[in-house]
Amino acid sequence: MGLVTEMEYRDRRERRRFPGRGTAWLVPLVLLIGIALLDLSTGEDFRTISWVILVPSISAAVCGVGTTVAFTLLSLATYLAVDNVWPHEYRAGLPDFLLLAFGGILAVFASAVRVRRERQGLHMRDIAETTRRTVLRPLPPNWAGLEHAGVYLAADMDARVGGDFYDIQPGPNGTRVLLGDVQGKGLGAVETAAALLGTFREAAYHESDLVTVADRLEVRMCRHRGHTAALGRYDGDRFATALLLGFPKDDRNAVEVINFGHEPPLAVGPRGVRPLPGGERLPIGFGDLTGETAPDDGPGPPACRERLDEDETLLMVTDGVTEARDRADVFYPLLDDVARAVAAAPGRATPRRLVRLVREGVLRHTRGRLDDDTTVFALRRLPEPQSEPRPVSTTGRPSPS
Repeated sequence: MGLVTEMEYRDRRERRRFPGRGTAWLVPLVLLIGIALLDLSTGEDFRTISWVILVPSISAAVCGVGTTVAFTLLSLATYLAVDNVWPHEYRAGLPDFLLLAFGGILAVFASAVRVRRERQGLHMRDIAETTRRTVLRPLPPNWAGLEHAGVYLAADMDARVGGDFYDIQPGPNGTRVLLGDVQGKGLGAVETAAALLGTFREAAYHESDLVTVADRLEVRMCRHRGHTAALGRYDGDRFATALLLGFPKDDRNAVEVINFGHEPPLAVGPRGVRPLPGGERLPIGFGDLTGETAPDDGPGPPACRERLDEDETLLMVTDGVTEARDRADVFYPLLDDVARAVAAAPGRATPRRLVRLVREGVLRHTRGRLDDDTTVFALRRLPEPQSEPRPVSTTGRPSPS
């Protein structure tokens, strides 16, 4: 399950409804046939052939321009054919024919306007999708030695990007992971998330100490706010809560955690669920309150190294999960829900199943009404590959490969 599965599914579903595709043309066709048959089967005192004006209108709403033109011409031909069956004194005549022709022209014009707007909408969504993939790059399966899964639920069904961000960055000093949530919404939150992710991707690769990566994120937030202020936009109170994780190469049963005012990650395994403490910091952007933005003051608080067994999965969420409420204003019980599910089936501790569990739990708890963008992300180390023993010759020495 990728982080964009639901968005891409929605896009594919909407594109199938795009003009000229599918079986939408059957609706006006059935209507046209029905009106013609009804007119032929009723008496001369109840003529219905003039109702055929509805056919181009329906076609304009569900079909493309070419199909609407075709149904307009077909409606005119049907009108003439059916109306001429009746004796002259019972025919609808030229006035209704002209009304049908005028209605057909309007229907074609309306169809052209609708199609153009739909194409513009799809183009804007393509731009938003490109922006999202630039900010939140897709992660390959089993990237950097981690099995991972995630899902993004947008409070706005038409949204493509927001303040939630995440990434996995491998490097010579181990694998680093960042997940967070920028305060606020709109393009300002997207710009801040992009700035933090860009800094993380460089610092996580080059810096040997996770604390230095954290300090670089704080400095980047300060510089970003200065840049937006210089542009005349007030962004002085922008901050981000985040989790910064490090998976050291020298210890496969450990993880380093720095917590920027975020919900702690949950270590989920066959033995239960436990929150992982971390090197506690203020949210990114509040470093000026503690002097963490000043390089001369030295590094910030150290990271906390915690035990993480290979059969345990780290589950991380944004506040869209922890602050999800039902109609009685009760918060979603994340810890209890996960603990109960894992106790009943320890096999649910895989990243994919945990993400699906939390996603379904949040949607069930809120009945599908989300007040905030929501990200659920889970990961665990892949088993270390076992080296195959070299074959041994009859002399007791390893055979050449």
